[in-house]
Amino acid sequence: MKIEVTDVRNDHDDAFVVAQLRAYNAAFAVKDFKLLRVFARDADGSIIGGLLADTYWQYLEIHVLWVSEAHRNAGHASRLLDAAESEARQRGCMHAFLDTFSFQALGFYHKLGYSEFGRLEEFSGKYERHYLHKRLDDRSQ
Repeated sequence: MKIEVTDVRNDHDDAFVVAQLRAYNAAFAVKDFKLLRVFARDADGSIIGGLLADTYWQYLEIHVLWVSEAHRNAGHASRLLDAAESEARQRGCMHAFLDTFSFQALGFYHKLGYSEFGRLEEFSGKYERHYLHKRLDDRSQ
């Protein structure tokens, strides 16, 4: 056996590893992984905000939520998140989770019903990474 360490992406190798993990997971849960993308566009069609997520196993996993600086504080992020949560509910999701750094949007997510379930310290020596969860069904958190 040879261990290879690299910083070069190889889409073929990446896809192989992901496929093997998904094949293993199939013995334990249904295959219902779906991409979820939500975009806010201005009048000329340019993206001013976006949310990148996945849904699977009754969870919405939010990877990225961004709004351009010129369009912040106008409710766009809330609308993007609301649209993603609504679509996730239609897909049968009962939970959502995400992470955010201490210099990003922790208070924003708290206001929208997300609660912290974990935290890691010392990113770049001074920041915290917060892990948040929200129930999407009618039961209280």
